[in-house]
Amino acid sequence: MAKLVYSRDEVMASHEAAKPHEAAGYLLHGGIAADGSYLSPRTLNRWPAVHAWQEQLTKNGWPLIDASVQLLKRGNYPSIEQQRLLLKNGYGESLWNSLTITGIIEARGRALCDLQAPDFQQIIEDDISQTCTGHLHKGLLYAHGADEGGDPDHPEFGAHDAMWFAARDLLFGAGAYPVPEVPESIGRPDQGRLMPQLPEGFEQLILLLMNVLMIEVRAESFFSFCCEIMRDPTLFTDRRADAEMAAEMVERIRIDEAIHVGYLQTAISEMRSFTFKAVDGGTVKGKDLIDPIWEGMVEWHAVTQADFSRQQSHDAIKARLETTPEGKRLFTQFEALEHKAHAA
Repeated sequence: MAKLVYSRDEVMASHEAAKPHEAAGYLLHGGIAADGSYLSPRTLNRWPAVHAWQEQLTKNGWPLIDASVQLLKRGNYPSIEQQRLLLKNGYGESLWNSLTITGIIEARGRALCDLQAPDFQQIIEDDISQTCTGHLHKGLLYAHGADEGGDPDHPEFGAHDAMWFAARDLLFGAGAYPVPEVPESIGRPDQGRLMPQLPEGFEQLILLLMNVLMIEVRAESFFSFCCEIMRDPTLFTDRRADAEMAAEMVERIRIDEAIHVGYLQTAISEMRSFTFKAVDGGTVKGKDLIDPIWEGMVEWHAVTQADFSRQQSHDAIKARLETTPEGKRLFTQFEALEHKAHAA
């Protein structure tokens, strides 16, 4: 029978590496195995645990919620063709900004290490000791935060923030452009009480998990975009080896992020199966509690935020190009590529 209960130390355990993980002058988390493959940090037991919890849930008749890029209603902006046009015309600032902002936002994820997650058993009637939800406060959230912004106990190792900066520096060189303005948040804004049946602290944590899961889903689309651009042989022709390494760095982040999607998808799916204790003394079925909120979260990230982000990027690119002699002509070509895509 698969193991379903883990200690915090087991959740945090890593594989033994043959070599340290280094790139572009950064010492990074994880490691390199003897065969040269990348070893994601703190996944020695996290992956077996998530797989076991998922199997248990589905055997009990509860499917996993969709957490794939199929949820997204909008493509990347700029598109592959638009980004290629910008880069071939010497305008790398758009991609530089995207990579820099992503790294800075990843660093904020370290806040999960400091989050004092409550024990959900307090508000769930079912026994959750053998579930993902029952391990959120036993290292799962801390491990996630350490992956994103670095483990406070091991500050010498860079995490996803540094890995994005390494990919950026491999493509352009360090300090190629100024650091851009960074959004205050990329999560759904506070909507007020959405689950008044629950104590507010638990509601806030559930909403946080949903927000972060959708951010991870959006990230998967960005990974594909980055790898296609970085591996394009017609781009970064004077830095091809570095560009290939930058793509490899993105792939390593992608490997790390998969466990985040895995455990968040599992926890939210489990919550649909539970019976929650309501603050009024009654109970509420998890499915009735979770489903409408999750639907709204998906819509906000997949449509509302995607459209807002696109407009911001569009305006920034237009403003920047208009300061250059050939900028208006280039922006006309840039816009035409989008119209062509819509027509197709």
